[in-house]
Amino acid sequence: MVIAIDGPSGSGKSSTAKGVARRLGLAFLDTGSMYRACAWQAAEDGVSDAADLVALARAADLQVGTDPDDARVRMNGTDVTEAIRLPQISAEVSKVAVVPEVRGELVRRQREIVADTLAGGRGIVLEGRDTTTVVTPEADVRVLLVADPDARVARRHAELGEVVDVAAVSDQVIRRDRDDSTVAAFTEAADGVVVVDSTELTLEQVVDAVVALAGKVHA
Repeated sequence: MVIAIDGPSGSGKSSTAKGVARRLGLAFLDTGSMYRACAWQAAEDGVSDAADLVALARAADLQVGTDPDDARVRMNGTDVTEAIRLPQISAEVSKVAVVPEVRGELVRRQREIVADTLAGGRGIVLEGRDTTTVVTPEADVRVLLVADPDARVARRHAELGEVVDVAAVSDQVIRRDRDDSTVAAFTEAADGVVVVDSTELTLEQVVDAVVALAGKVHA
């Protein structure tokens, strides 16, 4: 089984996908971590030109774990799992993600991970931009996870704690949505994609909703 979860920043994609993967015994793929890893490497190398970003993405030794309890990310031999979540990377990742050729390269890699996982006899839950429409449009379950802006900002701020203030978090969430929407469709559900509004739901309730959709597929 392949389950794809898309949606705006702070809607709960990652937490939901991990919860569903644990519940159903599936692998997990955070596609956004791959863009973050490239953004981290770009910052390390002082790269900002689009052509250089494309070359960086294509040459990268990028390894992304698929264990929902330990999804480590390694970039060119360095474990960047924690580093790619820092506010400065969140503020820069869209500059990488909006480059079409970078997206093309990472989508190719994401599809390979999905294919390799399925070939190994295990299903996968993947989350992030384009997962329901570009990466795995043939997924068994496709969900657009949404929430109102205030809820999304509050959740992201809670994740970061006191590292950044609410205004900075709001900029990251709202601006990233605006920037990424120029190259990815995640504001409206495509045909066959089910909308789940998490604004008034607990994480457990959202996981329940997605698991129920998966159950219907194999009923």
